[in-house]
Amino acid sequence: MTRPARIAILTVSDRAATGEYEDKGGPGAESWLRDTITSPVEIARHIVPDGREGVAARLRELVEAGTDLILVTGGTGPAPRDQTPEAVMDVAHREYPGFGEEMRRASLREVPTAILSRQTAVSRDATLIITIPGKPSAIATCLNAVFAAVPYCLDLLGAARIETDPDKIAAFRPKGK
Repeated sequence: MTRPARIAILTVSDRAATGEYEDKGGPGAESWLRDTITSPVEIARHIVPDGREGVAARLRELVEAGTDLILVTGGTGPAPRDQTPEAVMDVAHREYPGFGEEMRRASLREVPTAILSRQTAVSRDATLIITIPGKPSAIATCLNAVFAAVPYCLDLLGAARIETDPDKIAAFRPKGK
């Protein structure tokens, strides 16, 4: 039997890191994943303050720990402290801009400020890292838009296999994969 996929949800927020604000992004992302993924998974949530160096350091730790998928919620807007995309690029080996393009396209159907979002996806070693919004409804919109490609991307990277509930997200894999 193969091992469960290791998934980390990294919330980036000064206020959530100090306890001043209740993190809703991490629980929202975890709920979406648990409702969608049918294969065994281990999900861990982490919170770090905004800031390029701290976010990049935590991402490196999670990759080195063998995490297959990291969802990074928060810090993707235009505010000066929103440096999540820069931190993600600091650890990236490869970028997959189609993820961000599709998440913005889906989000623009709901809110005109989605154009301000700087979401993307990258890989480092066998880990896929995807940046997502911090609001639970926006998380669902974004993950619904791109998650069909995630299981096969993980396969190609050599990460643990993820299966999804086809009634929620029909994961795409070429025939025979």
